[in-house]
Amino acid sequence: MLAREPTKYAGKAKTSTQLALCRCEMLHYGLGLIWGRIVTNSVNMLKLCVGTETVEDLVAWQSLRRQKWPDGLPRHITRMWPKREAEVLNGGSLYWVFKGVILARQRITAMQEQRGEDGILRCALVLDPELHRTEPAPRRPFQGWRYLSVDDAPRDLPKNRAAEDKLPPELARALADIGLR
Repeated sequence: MLAREPTKYAGKAKTSTQLALCRCEMLHYGLGLIWGRIVTNSVNMLKLCVGTETVEDLVAWQSLRRQKWPDGLPRHITRMWPKREAEVLNGGSLYWVFKGVILARQRITAMQEQRGEDGILRCALVLDPELHRTEPAPRRPFQGWRYLSVDDAPRDLPKNRAAEDKLPPELARALADIGLR
């Protein structure tokens, strides 16, 4: 987890050195930190996967863009910095929604400031390159991203199920609606 300079997202002003020391101590004990408060729970994020129609398309797109980043890890850039940063970084994942159905997730390993070509400061979610397929779970369309509680998150599929023939998204959604998948 990288310390960042105080910004408009930072809430209470702290120096990057103080922030780094606090986070290092908390991570040593396996806990998150929200500006002085200990966080022992985690929360996930939910995002529509726009521009790709399948999990394989997302994997291919992220592979092409890896060279852009110095560490080679995939990132998703979002305009808003999550207020629940410590909870997300305490084991949270980004769940991807394809055509109205959650089908995959990636663990969020860090958040970094990213300044766009337009000069606007954004949040780069640094993702684990390993993509985990999940049980299909229907979701209505929304803009931006949403928090997803650990209790509401779909379970990961077993590794051997990732190689099986995929159901059409409409059938997967119908099965999930009636609780059979």
